[in-house]
Amino acid sequence: MSGVKVRVPRKLVAEMNVVPYIDVMLVLLVIFMATAPMMTQGINVDLPDSNSEPLDTTKNEPVIISVTADGSYYIDVGSDGESQKSATLETVKGHVLRIHKHKPSTLFLVEGDSNVPYARVVSLMGALQEAGITQLGLVTEPQGRNE
Repeated sequence: MSGVKVRVPRKLVAEMNVVPYIDVMLVLLVIFMATAPMMTQGINVDLPDSNSEPLDTTKNEPVIISVTADGSYYIDVGSDGESQKSATLETVKGHVLRIHKHKPSTLFLVEGDSNVPYARVVSLMGALQEAGITQLGLVTEPQGRNE
């Protein structure tokens, strides 16, 4: 029996190789980290400085109405396409009335560019007051941030 080999059956390994999945995950992480800053949308408004306490907006998302340096009004009404279009004061007032009718506790914030004429911000706030808005705030930058 010296020339006969006895074959011992190998035990099968039933493990999943996760290395390719880790590679794919790291590539996706790099892609998302690179594209996330580009996905930020908004209106460029140079806010005035103020020494005030921040508002608590954790309960519900506020609606932001912006007045740009050229006097255009923009309303951020969510994920639909209207949030980035320039609107008239009457259009903004209509959106505000509709939002206030469905959610009366909504906080409305006004972002007024520091270079816009004061009358444009006052007329916006007057229109919001005519619409029955009681929860209204002004957005400012912390003191010394624009230096």
